[in-house]
Amino acid sequence: MTTNTRFLGLYITICVLAFIISKITIAVLCYCRWQKKQFVIQDTFSGGKLVLFRSPKIKTLKSNVFLKKTMKLTNKDRIGSGGYGMVYKLTINESTSFAVKKLRKETAEHDRGFERELEAMGDIKHRNIVTLYGYYSAPNFNLLIYELMPNGSLDVVLHGRTMEKMIVLDWDARYKIALGAARGISYLHHDCIPHIIHRDIKSSNILLDENMEARVSDFGLATLIDQDKTHVSTLVAGTFGYLAPEYFDTGRATTKGDVYSFGVVLLELLTGRKPTDESFIEEGTRLVTWVKTVVEDKKEEYVLDERLECYHADEINHVFNIALMCLETEPSKRPNMSEVVKMLENIKTDKITCS
Repeated sequence: MTTNTRFLGLYITICVLAFIISKITIAVLCYCRWQKKQFVIQDTFSGGKLVLFRSPKIKTLKSNVFLKKTMKLTNKDRIGSGGYGMVYKLTINESTSFAVKKLRKETAEHDRGFERELEAMGDIKHRNIVTLYGYYSAPNFNLLIYELMPNGSLDVVLHGRTMEKMIVLDWDARYKIALGAARGISYLHHDCIPHIIHRDIKSSNILLDENMEARVSDFGLATLIDQDKTHVSTLVAGTFGYLAPEYFDTGRATTKGDVYSFGVVLLELLTGRKPTDESFIEEGTRLVTWVKTVVEDKKEEYVLDERLECYHADEINHVFNIALMCLETEPSKRPNMSEVVKMLENIKTDKITCS
């Protein structure tokens, strides 16, 4: 055997060993990162598993107390409901509370909703997206443990259903909510890898924190999409009144579908009317059609929420125009959410005058 042959054999051996060692090192680092990110508590009584993501808020809690209180939630703790289950308030102590979303396991679709929500939320950390602290998986149900939003949803605040305190949103608050929600959706569409299509943007899925800052929530219908793709084919799902017209025809979920839904939310903020308002059904029309007709006639003030007393007329008209851009029938004519954020940021003036 020649010296060159022996050298080549040694070189190949070293390369193979280096490759194996690098793979083992990466695996160990990933495992260590996983361990640092979450800790698991096995519940032998119900056969469930509680996983909590490590964070300053979770770090101060005793895991066994957290688990016991989670298992004792009842209808008295219920604060809301959604398409896949109920939402409860989990109170640990006077200063610490969480929102717990209970998802039924009646069908495979319920399980997929749970998996989608976990997959979509992953490592997301954004000021305009609700924080996921952990989850509980049991044979008959799943729980998602979220940050509690003290002011509830935009839907409840704006349309004034049962609330302990009545909140009237002025124009500044509505603008702040619109911009915050737009930033959250833009983050999902443009900054997450892979990108995320929410598929159920609506006022009840925009939650409000103690400072009335918007947080996008409920990722049960969310779909991940690779950067080089324009759509994902799915079964049509979402909420009537918010769905883009092309979604019904093609079953293709796109980021432009979320843009359309956000346009409907903008109209809600401007008019104070729900897209499924009974008066629209009686008249055989929709919120979108009604507003488009009025704006074309330059009569925006006739559809503006009468509870708005102090505002800048130019800002209102700009937001109407942005909403109508989002609601273009042809998806290619709609702006993307990054462009929507920029347009909203550019309309705010320093001086507010009352009309």
